[in-house]
Amino acid sequence: MNMEAFCLGCGGMMPLPYRHLTSMLLRRDGDLFLFDGGEGTQVSLRRLNLKWKKINAIFVSHTHADHITGLPGIMMLSAQVDRTEPLYIFGPPKIAEYIETSRRVLDMYINYPVVVKEITAPCVCYEGDGFYIRAFPLQHTKTCVGYTLEELDRPGEFNPEKAEELGVPKGPLWGKLQKGEDVQAADGKIIHPSDVMGAKRSGRKFSFVTDTQYIPSIAREVQGSDLLICEGMFADDCADQAKEKKHMTARQAATIARDAKVSRMAMIHYSPRYTDRDLDVLLKQAQEVYPGAELCRDRMHFEIPYVD
Repeated sequence: MNMEAFCLGCGGMMPLPYRHLTSMLLRRDGDLFLFDGGEGTQVSLRRLNLKWKKINAIFVSHTHADHITGLPGIMMLSAQVDRTEPLYIFGPPKIAEYIETSRRVLDMYINYPVVVKEITAPCVCYEGDGFYIRAFPLQHTKTCVGYTLEELDRPGEFNPEKAEELGVPKGPLWGKLQKGEDVQAADGKIIHPSDVMGAKRSGRKFSFVTDTQYIPSIAREVQGSDLLICEGMFADDCADQAKEKKHMTARQAATIARDAKVSRMAMIHYSPRYTDRDLDVLLKQAQEVYPGAELCRDRMHFEIPYVD
């Protein structure tokens, strides 16, 4: 089962000619999940030829304009196709008011169900086949949440030689064992899945954190992520400004990645003060703490493979 992420935009505060506003798309087989949607998000979706009309759910970190002004366009575009599945939108308080007001003032034509759910406490806000998405609190100038998508453990590997040795012939009985069911061998003995299956294997974890001051609890929430997308808005010389505006420096983002023992971390939501050439300063400072730190760039693609 494939899992991959696409950076639709990596900028903060305002769009630039070479940098769209913060937005990530996560694809897990046929499921598509959008995390934030700043102004012009659909431009990157189109350039990457991603099937935006298949988006299952949108997860909003907070209701500042640079994270939500792309949502009305996405909602209206989705009405131009034969969509019957609901579009779920999750976010902190006021996201429902924003969606409803936008629909009313823009006189949107929406021909599919829109389900808006506000997050007021840490929770599992979305569940699917073999995974769930959890929301957790951040600390910004207004209510803000981070998200993790975490897969459930996978069954261990099936040992066909062991099954044959125990008298279970190849065929439907093997399938039952792999599904966790007991079966009866040719000699009448009951064979349990644990007799022929290896240890459970962990699933994958994706985390999205933006617009927050540094707090140690973030590392606990994103612990062990295969991919962490994390705000690294300022360099060290702007640490006071970051603290005042409740944002993070690149070094603080790297501290979270190090403490959480993530496999991969890429920074996002850069201040417009940094040109693309200036971003190397952020990268260097982050790599002093977490050597594997990377920079998100618009339309960058991340594979999220199984580790075993």
